[in-house]
Amino acid sequence: MIDSMETQDQPVAWTTDVLPGFEQRGLALPGGETATLIRLRRTSGTGTANSGSPAGAAKNSAETGTTADGQGTDQPKPAVLYLHGFVDYFFQDHLAKAFESRGYRFYAIDLRGYGRSVEHSKDPDHPNFVPDVAVYSQDLDAAADAIAQEEGHSELAGIGHSTGGLIMPFWAAARTGRLRALILNSPWLDLNGNWLMRGPVTQFMHLLGKIAPMAPISGLKAHYGHALHLETGGEWAYDLTWKPHDGFPTYPVWLSSVRRWQARLKQGIEVGCPVLMMTSLRRGDPARAHDELVTTDSVLDPRQMWRLAPKLGADVEVRALEGGAHDLALSPEPVRGRYISEALDWLDRAIAVPGQSNSG
Repeated sequence: MIDSMETQDQPVAWTTDVLPGFEQRGLALPGGETATLIRLRRTSGTGTANSGSPAGAAKNSAETGTTADGQGTDQPKPAVLYLHGFVDYFFQDHLAKAFESRGYRFYAIDLRGYGRSVEHSKDPDHPNFVPDVAVYSQDLDAAADAIAQEEGHSELAGIGHSTGGLIMPFWAAARTGRLRALILNSPWLDLNGNWLMRGPVTQFMHLLGKIAPMAPISGLKAHYGHALHLETGGEWAYDLTWKPHDGFPTYPVWLSSVRRWQARLKQGIEVGCPVLMMTSLRRGDPARAHDELVTTDSVLDPRQMWRLAPKLGADVEVRALEGGAHDLALSPEPVRGRYISEALDWLDRAIAVPGQSNSG
């Protein structure tokens, strides 16, 4: 993994975010790249958000430093850092508000070339692309440093979804003591395909990554996106330029990188903190439209996640939710609420375990 960048001497001002009630700031990265850090504004009450909210759903204001029953917390809780997946960005405002209402200061990052960071990309023609996903350790280092040094939160818990659920465990394993706890939401730990895709095709992809690294090879199927988005029958009004239904092209050098990190995971790593992996109970067909696109994981295979969970470290708990979508935070109610409440209850317990303190 790549070492942390140096912290900027001058703090960067926060500006109004695309999500109502939120704000953002840029994170300067080595090589002139930029990631984006997002947080809920501290001083304003927030109501229904127009982007990233279920249509017509009311939201409660977040109250930092309080528990779910409104009682004050005895000790500061770690801040939470959320990491999105591939063809994704942070728009789950309801997730941030739920964590803040439990006393966790919530931050999210849009990685370089994703979402809010696209306009600052040095390679705007290839969104969501890097030749090696290990470089994202720079983005997470920058976010963690900003949260600690500028925001005053020396302790962190992490949430990683899908590809973010592959990236964040390796970052945590390389940054011993940086995370107090880690929640994984349907992490991408293996290729969702048959033995041919996971074996011979993967080996061919490694070769192609060397001789034709930027040959477009595939995108996503549009069915899951259609089922999520408000305009096509779903609940969520996110930006289709940042999260298009059919995704962005993938390239051999990128996929080869992902497969190398997945192969390394199979050998076992030690994340160094308690881990909660949450998945849908059932796999849905990702290749076609069907009635269970948002009540099954119709992107990845939960069985692969369950099998590989012990490879993450010594303290891993797995929970599967009937009726859960690939992004459990976007599942229909009541599963969405169950995911969030179970994750919060687990986090409360995980950070209370003696000896699980962050060394900074």
